[in-house]
Amino acid sequence: MELSPPPSGLEAEYETLFTADSLLFLHELVSTFNEEVDQVLRLRVSRKAHLDLSGDLPSFLENTSHIRTDPTWRVLPVPPRLQRRHVDIGDLAPCDTQRFIKALQSPAQGIQVDFDDGNCPTYHNQIKGIHNILKAVYNQFPNVPPISQAPVLMLRPRAWNMLEHNMMVEGREVPGPLFDFGLLMFHCGQTLSANQSGPFFYLSKVESFMEARLWNKIFVWCQQKLGLPLGSIKATVLIENVLAAFEMEEILYELREHSAGLNCGIWDYSASFVNKFGHRQAFLLPDRSKYVNMEKRFLRSYMELLVQTCHRRGALATGGMAAPLLPPDPLSDSHRRVLAAVSRLKLLEIQAGVDGFMVYDLSLIDPMQKLFRLNTEGDNQLNQLRHDVTVTPDDLLSMPSGGVTLYGLKYNIAVGVLFINAWLSGEGHFFYRGQVEDSATAEISRSQVWQWICHQTRLEDDGRVVSRRLTPATLLRKPILAACTRDLRLLTAADMFLEVVLKRDFPEFITTYLNQEHTFLSSQSSGQTEALATDMPRPKL
Repeated sequence: MELSPPPSGLEAEYETLFTADSLLFLHELVSTFNEEVDQVLRLRVSRKAHLDLSGDLPSFLENTSHIRTDPTWRVLPVPPRLQRRHVDIGDLAPCDTQRFIKALQSPAQGIQVDFDDGNCPTYHNQIKGIHNILKAVYNQFPNVPPISQAPVLMLRPRAWNMLEHNMMVEGREVPGPLFDFGLLMFHCGQTLSANQSGPFFYLSKVESFMEARLWNKIFVWCQQKLGLPLGSIKATVLIENVLAAFEMEEILYELREHSAGLNCGIWDYSASFVNKFGHRQAFLLPDRSKYVNMEKRFLRSYMELLVQTCHRRGALATGGMAAPLLPPDPLSDSHRRVLAAVSRLKLLEIQAGVDGFMVYDLSLIDPMQKLFRLNTEGDNQLNQLRHDVTVTPDDLLSMPSGGVTLYGLKYNIAVGVLFINAWLSGEGHFFYRGQVEDSATAEISRSQVWQWICHQTRLEDDGRVVSRRLTPATLLRKPILAACTRDLRLLTAADMFLEVVLKRDFPEFITTYLNQEHTFLSSQSSGQTEALATDMPRPKL
């Protein structure tokens, strides 16, 4: 095992996390499951190649129909602390100590402690974030409730596509989720279990029941190693990929002793259509700012199927995150307008039967909990079995009608460039036009621009073709050009965005692309985010 030295200023946190025993645990965890991680990633490549070569479309699997048609099985009931989670805080990168403390002091039922979409996985951020979780679990933050009374921690390790560059086991870089999960379990698993407050997880970007099966094996192995009862770990799987939407029952079945349910979100899921079928004209996704929302057939069907599937099997179903920021003056028109818009969309999710959802802005916690109380009864909606729902493959695969606007092109370009700029600054999310943007919105933004260029789509406004020429012209408008002149990092981000959207083949994840890109890697040397302020080139670790 090889481990990079500590980031500047985090020597004490590093020593706390990387003890001899924790390193032995990580070594054994990684070496036990390394090959199986490679296998599930190869399976992703194989399935994509089959779809491309055959022209086939996904459907419900024939070889697992016995699981779907067996009415008798259920997931194990969740513990008391998970039975009522109407409103969680989302996108909370735990390296942000002040926001983490405010979340722990809040009236939310849960916190999505995020090492994925809302987090930039610099070495500094991973160590700081995991150490902050230790401090919360062991009640080391002042004026914060003990872990048994604070909002429940829903720990979200990185997804399978992410690597940890600062640790190598047997000569290979470590899968990011095993690094995060292993350290969190080793240092916090037993204490969380003793306080009946975990360990609970979110699992990102799962694409098949085989990946759920691998996570289940990892859970069983960890519980045995740490002396925890089987089923202590509970995990919510985010259904963020169109292929996983056809395997929801199988995913629940594989995790039936460890399931905390399934979660649906709009933007990663929508982007997966471009990922899997982007070259096909029939799957051209229209302007998301005008034509894509949860009321469209393909997204409504996905959410209703998820709720029906979960409740049929005794599992909780949760909705996505409300990204808007609530203006501070409660008497202002803008405050009332934003609150009304969020309430309308979240009421649709409640009426669909979800048991909870997330907000980013802590000011939305109270009004959204009130919305739940007014429109539901009890801790959850497990009794809403949605017998009225019938979802076919056509429902799940029906693209909404609509075109592309110049506003939508500009918006997607801005979000993509500013996300890359945030990553180069060591930040996993940023604020733009009154809401939070993270890797999920960056993913759909760059996916749409790539697809519109690929299909030479015409703008509704003036008939111009979205092309290799138009995209840089749109990007380098005078205000942005002036900003890039003042900020070399922003200019670098613009260049990197153009690289991504002009590639012949679609890069599968923007986070994978950035995490393996020299510009990002070279920015993460010993100075970490502080060194970035100078905009000077830094050597790679």
